[in-house]
Order: sequence, then C-alpha cells, then structure tokens
Amino acid sequence: MIIRRILSILLLTLTAINSGYASSSSDDEKFNPAEMIKHHIADAHEWHLWGETAIYLPIIVKTANGLDIFSSSHLYHNKIEVEHEGHIAEGFAYTTEKGSYIMVHEHIYMADEHGHINEEASVLDFSITKNTLSLFIGALILILVFVGTARKYNQDRVPKGLAKFMEPLVLFVRDEIVIPNVGEKKYKKFLPYLLTVFFFIWFNNMLGLIPVFPGGANLTGNIAVTAVLAIATGLITNFSGNRHYWSHIFAMPGVPKAVLIILTPVEILGIFTKPFALAIRLFANITAGHIVILSLVSIIFIFKNYYVSPISGIMVLFISCLELLVAFIQAYVFTLLSALFIGTAVEEAHH
Repeated sequence: MIIRRILSILLLTLTAINSGYASSSSDDEKFNPAEMIKHHIADAHEWHLWGETAIYLPIIVKTANGLDIFSSSHLYHNKIEVEHEGHIAEGFAYTTEKGSYIMVHEHIYMADEHGHINEEASVLDFSITKNTLSLFIGALILILVFVGTARKYNQDRVPKGLAKFMEPLVLFVRDEIVIPNVGEKKYKKFLPYLLTVFFFIWFNNMLGLIPVFPGGANLTGNIAVTAVLAIATGLITNFSGNRHYWSHIFAMPGVPKAVLIILTPVEILGIFTKPFALAIRLFANITAGHIVILSLVSIIFIFKNYYVSPISGIMVLFISCLELLVAFIQAYVFTLLSALFIGTAVEEAHH
C-alpha cells in the first residue's frame, strides 16, 4: 500500500515536471534544472498544480494609495521584461485604480509612469501566498485531528479509530521527549506547546512531500516559518527561566572572575544562537531533501535518454522513502531540543 502510494506520487511528479519541460522545449528553450528547482521550493502568489493549471491566490498590498486587493491571475497573465537590479529580468505587470504593479521573482513593486520599477515607493505585501495557504491547511488538519481525537476520548474510555492511532504518538512525545527533559513536576505547563510544535512540523513535512496535495508546498523549508517556531521556543525558554538559569548565564557559580569575562558573553550569545540553530536545522534539512529529489528527476531531462529514467526513478523512490523518515526525525529533533532548552531554563538548583 505504501509502495503503491509512493509510486503514484513519483509518477505525478514526473508528469508535472515533464509538462513544464515540454512547454519550454516547444519554445526552443534549454531545460534549466536550477530554475525548475527554485520554482518548486520557493514561495509564490499562485499554487501550480500541473501543466498550465494553477490556483491563483489573492494579492493584498498596502501602498500610499491605500489597500489594494486583486487576483494574482492578472499579474501572471501579463508577462513583461523589466530592468531590475541592473539587468533585464522577466516580470509581470498589472494596473488597478490605485496604481500600477510589477512583480519580479515574486516580489511586488510599484511602477512609475514609464513602466519602470519604483524602488522608492513603499509596498507592504500581505498576500495569501502558496506557503500561507499551506499553513492554513496544515493548521486546519491539526485542529480536525485533535478535535476528533478528543471527541473519541469523551465518548469512549477505550480509544478507537483516530484516537487509537494518535494516543501512542502523544504518549511518545510526553514520555520520551517532554518529561525526561523538562521534568515531571513542570512538564504539564509546556506539554501543549511541545505537542503542537511536534505535530505541526510533522504534518507539514509530510504535506510538503506529497505532489498530489496540489503541487506540494515547501512550508517547513521556508526560513520565515522555521524562524517563527524557533523564536517561539526562545521566548518561552527565556521568559520561563528561573533565577538559577539566569545566574548561570551572567555569573556562573564557581567560575573565576577572569574566566567570566570570556564565559558570560558566550552564554549571552547562546540565548540567540540556540533558536538560530533550531531554525536553520529544520529549514536546511527539509529544503535539501526537496532539492535532492528534484535534482534526480532533472537528470532525465538533462540527458534526454529513456535508459536513464529507470535509474533516476529508483533513486528518487529511495530518497522519497528516506524523506518520509526525515519528516518525522526533524519534528522529533526540533521538539527534543525545544524541550531541552526549556528544561534547562526551569531546572532548579542542585545542592
């Protein structure tokens, strides 16, 4: 069953990329694997499904002329060439009652009366992008799963169905991650956050590996998303820190004062480097997995040889199976390190 699903995912991935390659070949353009990979892992104002089919998301921008809302289809259907950062780049343009806009590399700018990018005009982009929509879908799935699980527990003492599947996962996070690192006395205060982080990352990692979830989105491979999760852990850690925790940062007991001159700045720097490491680790591992899979698929179109297809397909299938494990491991590691940081902040002094 699992192998059949993975094969169907692989087939749909190849079909989607093949349609993109076919369209570029029809225009006598050379297949560019770097551009294809960047297009698939980057955020966008549309959600590409297959071929020419896409879901066009709403553009919401705030400029000096006020709030402007329109569909991204107006931009994507009007391709232009525009000067950007000293060279000619492909862009998209659209004009509304409140102004003219140019989008280059998914960044939206105001246009002047000559149709050039106006770098000085302020544009605040609040658009619902592909990653934003994926975030909403992942959060909705998370809510539905746990509300359904809670209802099953209210109805039956013995868990059934979805609750029977979720119970060992929740107990695993509680008994193997949270309690050993935070402590039995204080773990209940932080368990809801750590459970949410674990399942949010895991669910969205899995969704990002499924091309049939239309087109797939690289949410946890977005540095902005992982940074927010890491900052949340950092804030909880430091606001929950007790006197013992802060004394070890500013003046570690038993350490000579001469050493504190070096040690204290290092400990203060650690307050910021710990969340930074959390954000980079999750972002880099998820993005790297997507790049490897897309690079292996690109081999087929680079060599343009049918004999390469089975080898590339087997390698993609192997990496895809590995990524299923990585999706769980990255959620586990992020939650484990978050629990460890929180545990060190709330740990009582030992005498």
